[in-house]
Amino acid sequence: MHIDKEIDTRGLNCPLPILRAKKALSDLASGQLLKVVATDPGSLRDFQAFARQTGNELVEQQQVGDEIVHVLRRR
Repeated sequence: MHIDKEIDTRGLNCPLPILRAKKALSDLASGQLLKVVATDPGSLRDFQAFARQTGNELVEQQQVGDEIVHVLRRR
């Protein structure tokens, strides 16, 4: 999977990971992928809701230790 942009939101709590992702997605072209690395456990459901509400596709979510990796495709 080719990631076009990656942002690190480790240590940030809701809503900051979502706000940073929203800003990063605005810099991408349609179809490009954004990887967000977070440590906030609430970000799992937050990113699911964000994808539903914005129409961006949540391609992948995985927990690696205490980090959660979200991959979004810009609509």
